[in-house]
Amino acid sequence: MSHNEPTNLDRRTFLSGMTGLTAMTLAASVNAQDRDYSQNANPVRYPDPDIIELDKRFKKYKLGNTPIRRLHTGMLWAEGPAWNGAGNYLMWSDIPNNNQMRWLDEDGHVSTLRTSNYSNGNTFDWQGRQLSCEHGTRRVVRYEQTGKVTVLADNWKGKPFNAPNDIVVHPDGGVWFTDPGYGSLGNYEGFKGDLVIKEAVYRIDPSGKIEIVTDDMFKPNGLCFSPDYKKLYIADTGSSHYPQAPKNIRVYDVVDGKKLKNGREYASMKMHTKEGEVAGMADGIRADIDGNIWVGAGWVGKGYDGVHIFSPEGERIGQILLPEICSNVCFGGVKRNRLFMTASQSLYAVYVETVGAHIS
Repeated sequence: MSHNEPTNLDRRTFLSGMTGLTAMTLAASVNAQDRDYSQNANPVRYPDPDIIELDKRFKKYKLGNTPIRRLHTGMLWAEGPAWNGAGNYLMWSDIPNNNQMRWLDEDGHVSTLRTSNYSNGNTFDWQGRQLSCEHGTRRVVRYEQTGKVTVLADNWKGKPFNAPNDIVVHPDGGVWFTDPGYGSLGNYEGFKGDLVIKEAVYRIDPSGKIEIVTDDMFKPNGLCFSPDYKKLYIADTGSSHYPQAPKNIRVYDVVDGKKLKNGREYASMKMHTKEGEVAGMADGIRADIDGNIWVGAGWVGKGYDGVHIFSPEGERIGQILLPEICSNVCFGGVKRNRLFMTASQSLYAVYVETVGAHIS
């Protein structure tokens, strides 16, 4: 605390404001990441040293008396977390193992939900039905309440998709998804095959009609709407295969809920440290009710990998450091104030003082 702050803070303000690590150097943060996440490990001392306030705007979202917890480990590449409010559970994909997993809130039980056709991104629609992007079949599917699987999209003008990746829903019933093709580049996360169409982002109309909404990115990956659905944010991970691709997140204006315009950079994944500039990649993303974007990030190492939080203006205001590369995030729990993070081989969670903007 600074000397200018009042001394008669109430308990809530004190706990949320325990940010003595704000000025911590990257090297000190790295040391904190050597913590033991095993089941019988000693509790972490509050405030959790791996929840980093980079800007005073993040202070209101950081709880001083909550830890990052590892809920499960043992996957090969965990992805696509989605919260089911009616069932009070989290589901996600373990892509190489060809499974969808489920975590129950009441007792932390984890089980295999189903074989998944190497699914990646998942969400739930406004009727509570699960939607999934399947690498193995190059399609987007919906699981009906009866258990039947409905194919929503499996080709663009007669040509197979590359490998649908991440997915969101709009209140008008539209389904939006990205198609960068990672699941078809090898046999580890799907079936190796040619990419025969340009990487793009698509919208499935409630009528079933499919349209390209943009193909101006190298490899569009994670995506999410702003709280008012007037903007769409999309992470570009094209630098994995295109050296000239930027490591950034783009934002577009949504027109009539169906089209995009005015695409521009929202945030760069470059980060300045005392060791110099580093840049990883943004993957799965989610918005909170204040318009901040919570970003699964990685491929740099300790002190970078985890979750990066950006303000509505695209400025990095906080980090949640993890000992693994974070592939994706979602808000869940009864109050939707718990951030779930799929990170390489594990599933992590932490409570935050905000709420997810969307249903899954």
